[in-house]
Amino acid sequence: MKKQKTRSWLLALLLMPALALAEGDETEWTSKIKNQYFAGKSIEESNDIIEIEAPYRAEDPALVPIKIVSKIPQTKDSYIKKVLVLVDKNPFPYVGEFEFTPESGKADLAMRVRVNTYSNIRAIAEMNDGKLVMTKKFVKASGGCSAPIGADLDAAMQRLGKMKFRLDEGVKIGEPNLTQLLISHPNITGMQMDQVTRFVKKSHFVKEVRVSFNDKAILTAKTDIAISADPNFRFYFVPDKAGVLKAEVSDTSCESPTSRDACTAGNSYSETYTLNP
Repeated sequence: MKKQKTRSWLLALLLMPALALAEGDETEWTSKIKNQYFAGKSIEESNDIIEIEAPYRAEDPALVPIKIVSKIPQTKDSYIKKVLVLVDKNPFPYVGEFEFTPESGKADLAMRVRVNTYSNIRAIAEMNDGKLVMTKKFVKASGGCSAPIGADLDAAMQRLGKMKFRLDEGVKIGEPNLTQLLISHPNITGMQMDQVTRFVKKSHFVKEVRVSFNDKAILTAKTDIAISADPNFRFYFVPDKAGVLKAEVSDTSCESPTSRDACTAGNSYSETYTLNP
């Protein structure tokens, strides 16, 4: 027993430098990702504008909860216009691009993502004046993009595109209201094996999400395979009167999980929710 404990202790000591290197690894970002998305642009790294909340060690790599918390109010003069979310070491690092407006009230966003290996998750905020600010969080997870599809894919396909809005705290006029949009969609990555057929399924994922209130956009998103199955987005908006929340969603299928050169447009879905404060 004592020898076993000693071996475990020695193994932990040997692994510590590797884990430390993984946590501080900026290679993918500096050599490839930054130039791909922000070539020639200056980015300030700070938690003063936005910050990411995420578990240091994920319980489920295919359902890693992350929350982007904004530190400034959304006003007409100064607001977060867009947030790009990336996972450095995912096979396809792009998670999504989320556009906000002053009517959002807060540029906060919560969702669940897939993380394929120990990696930094980054959120880069673009202000309405063009300034870029980045925050990041290191997450230990493995295998999120290739985690098996649920056992009952047929049932999931029958629910495809069904949506629901949820406002747990009631509606407050003139204040930011926390809103949840739940989308039924398997969000297949193109790297997962069907547990019944044992074949790898072609990617099929939610590509665009647009949420409006009385036909005025409050959240617009372009998303990809790193969003978990059954996407679940939590965000804010400020209603000025009674009206209708509307979600419009479209999906796509791509021949490659890591290239968007050959993709086929899928279907579009919509859902409304009437607010009567």
